[in-house]
Amino acid sequence: MIELRGVTKRYPGEGGGFSALHALDLRIGAGEFVAVVGKSGSGKSTLLNLVAGIDRPTAGEIRVAATRLAELDESRLAAWRGRNIGVVFQFFQLLPTLTVLENVTLPMDLCATRTPRAARDRAMELDQVGIAEQASKLPSGLSGGQQQRAAIARALANDPPVLVADEPTGNLDSRTAGSVLELLQAAAGKGRTVLMVTHERDVAGLVDRVVTLADGRIVSDVRRGGASVEVSHG
Repeated sequence: MIELRGVTKRYPGEGGGFSALHALDLRIGAGEFVAVVGKSGSGKSTLLNLVAGIDRPTAGEIRVAATRLAELDESRLAAWRGRNIGVVFQFFQLLPTLTVLENVTLPMDLCATRTPRAARDRAMELDQVGIAEQASKLPSGLSGGQQQRAAIARALANDPPVLVADEPTGNLDSRTAGSVLELLQAAAGKGRTVLMVTHERDVAGLVDRVVTLADGRIVSDVRRGGASVEVSHG
């Protein structure tokens, strides 16, 4: 479902700039729930942005959902992302002037994947995340946990095969964080591939793999149960 081959991301700057990722090789199968961990500056968010097509690599190849991202121009990439990638952010990124229901239906409106009535019906079906009673409220009327649940419902709206989450529990208390992680685990359980950047230390029992980055390189890749995936140091 996700494959990176020799992916390097270099940012310009004084002294020649710096590389956030170095010749990274990574393969993630359909339905896997993978956590990416590491210190700040290790390249975690860069990796997520590249997989989501939000940014482009300096070198290397990325394939997601059988699509080679380098073959898409910006407009085609945006359309592809809207249908294939659901994104969950640390700070929720809900539009403050829209109700919860309107926020959740927005991706369907933008991609024209459903009629307005069908989009509303689909949004209400997403009560699996427990926000139906909040549908008519603005984000400001919700707790942090409720806002993140709404953000997950929005990310799932177009039924994407891939879900990426950047520190989805970073602004939540431990109990709420646990329930959000369970929602992401449930999404993977329904066949979606979930790639999550996190600082949470206690995720090994919830995810299928924990990939650790340091200085833009994968230093370990461990499956649930302790089996290591062979790591290339290209």
